[in-house]
Amino acid sequence: MRNAALVLGVIGGILAMIVGFFVYGYTVFIDWFGEIPDLAAQVDNPELYRTMAFVSPILAIAGGAMARSRALWGGVLLLLSAAGMLYAFGFGVFTMFPIAFCGVAGVLALAAGRPDEEHAHF
Repeated sequence: MRNAALVLGVIGGILAMIVGFFVYGYTVFIDWFGEIPDLAAQVDNPELYRTMAFVSPILAIAGGAMARSRALWGGVLLLLSAAGMLYAFGFGVFTMFPIAFCGVAGVLALAAGRPDEEHAHF
């Protein structure tokens, strides 16, 4: 389960990073060039979008990388990443896979309560 959490977390983090590039770029583009009527409008809280576009992929990749050795910490980071993306961006066509990958990876990491080694990892 830890290996699955690692792979899903890193893939989810990479997908979240791609979404984050576009979200951050969109908000900056609208700030620079202004809104385009009936085509592009600024979001309600651009600081929240920019922060989550930066933080969520980092949490996902770090959580995925930690899932093998520190499953509890990695799982918490992965679930925080999924929750942050869901809160900021919502569940849509471009965010469904990063959110799902990070959420499943977080659950798998937390479910790996019995380590293969003889000492506990929590």
